[in-house]
Amino acid sequence: MRVTDTSDLWWKTAVVYCLDVETFLDWNGDGVGDFAGLAHRLDYLEELGVTCLWLMPFYPTPDRDDGYDIMDFYGVDERLGHLGDLVEVIRIAKDRGMRVIADLVINHTSDRHPWFKEARKSRDNPYRDYYVWRDEPVEGEGEPVFPDQETSNWELDEKTGQYYQHVFYKHQPDLNITNPVVRDEIAKIMGFWLQLGLSGFRVDAVPFLLDGSGVVDGAKLLPDPHGYLRSLRSFVGRRSGDGVLLGEVNLPREEQELYFGGEEGDELTMQFDFIAMQNLYLSLARHDARPLVEALLSRPQGSPDSQWANFVRNHDELTLDKLSDSEREEVFAAFGPEERMQVYGRGLVRRLPPMLEGDPRRIRMVYSLLFSLPGTPVLFYGEEIGMGENLEAEGRLAVRTPMQWTSGPTGGFSTARPSKLRNAVVPGGYAPAHINVQSQRRDPDSLYSFVRGLVQHYRASPEFGWGAFEVLPQPDPAVFAHSLRWDGRTVVALHNFAPHPLEAPLSLGEAAGGWRLERMLGGESLQLDDAGTAAVSLDGYGFEWLRLVSPEDPLQY
Repeated sequence: MRVTDTSDLWWKTAVVYCLDVETFLDWNGDGVGDFAGLAHRLDYLEELGVTCLWLMPFYPTPDRDDGYDIMDFYGVDERLGHLGDLVEVIRIAKDRGMRVIADLVINHTSDRHPWFKEARKSRDNPYRDYYVWRDEPVEGEGEPVFPDQETSNWELDEKTGQYYQHVFYKHQPDLNITNPVVRDEIAKIMGFWLQLGLSGFRVDAVPFLLDGSGVVDGAKLLPDPHGYLRSLRSFVGRRSGDGVLLGEVNLPREEQELYFGGEEGDELTMQFDFIAMQNLYLSLARHDARPLVEALLSRPQGSPDSQWANFVRNHDELTLDKLSDSEREEVFAAFGPEERMQVYGRGLVRRLPPMLEGDPRRIRMVYSLLFSLPGTPVLFYGEEIGMGENLEAEGRLAVRTPMQWTSGPTGGFSTARPSKLRNAVVPGGYAPAHINVQSQRRDPDSLYSFVRGLVQHYRASPEFGWGAFEVLPQPDPAVFAHSLRWDGRTVVALHNFAPHPLEAPLSLGEAAGGWRLERMLGGESLQLDDAGTAAVSLDGYGFEWLRLVSPEDPLQY
């Protein structure tokens, strides 16, 4: 599929902001965030420059997996409000120039979903084939996703005497995607939310969705799993015109290309770049840009209509599973040396500022990278103010703490007593008394003001989302320099991973001889010599965004 109308590709230059309604703002004082609270903070997100709001699961749930255990795909959890509140949020967001996407969790349901309740009544129940059953558990099918919580991917249902598959938790039975009735149900779910105004979905754990290995009857396996993914993309296109499927695909590069649909680009619209993210942390640990550069150069070409989503932090553990064992230990030693900071033997439950010991130079350098890398930047709520984690919380809940709006005891998240909050606020040096929106919005030198400025420059520079990417050679491995060219325009970004200042040579070719480089983030312009070269001074952990401007161009930045 090749789309030529760039107006349909809004996501190529979007600023995506992920939040959990439950932890963003509690409007009614019951200790749980809600849609009414989110509606009152959409102006804040507009001010920040967000163009796409990604909502984590808000569906009715027993809440044993932070909302990913869903018992009704067509509703809103009553703690958060109701459908009317959600529709109001979508309407206000669109009035503010923001689209809204939501998590699509269709690998499994809660064991309290009506489908599963029916399925376990008897082996011949009409809903039985909505799930995956076997007479005996399958040995050697791989380690559970959460090895500290589960020892098998199969659980015995004593009433019917069969085992059901659960790749995640035992209270999340896997849906049988090979059943055409289940696929029809998924289409209805997607159609419902698109009709209510969503602009697409973040698709949870996509490789697990297409894996039919647990189904015993080979005739029932999907003959073309990626054909099914293409059908989902086509469905979204028919129903919304320009809707997006943003996929979670943490796989090696050669397999990631398959999930885009190769040169046709007719499967996932976007994918998170887990490999670049993991190598970013390795580069930070080593003060060496080369691991990140190699990861970016390994991206498959695919379709120009596909896009990578760049991120520094997400709502799960900060996985390092694609690094080698020794590389992972390097990152652990640098950023998570304590056992409580690590999880599942493969990731960290920390946010960026504490990992970098609060060094504002390194923190700002990383967010400069996020917004200047080729692709679409994704922020996790609170990153714009430098929130930390609560290591007293269990597992991944360490980074799913209440948003810190003010310096009060609950960070302005709720009027309820701190003991009434589902998740405690971050303690210590990253507590609301020290890190909050209110104080940073008033401070032009705050991280919030810096990130907001990056967003503005990114949105004014379509080269970052559309441009052809080129790494510019550097003699010092600590420096990452790259250019992005689009529609006759060029931007250049340089980042110093070392703590000491240095000088980075740039060579843009004789065709650029006599041109100038305008500093996009402030400062005097640089002049290229007749050979198209210049030297750029970088502070320790310093960075520059530069725009190539011809001598005849009067435009100033």
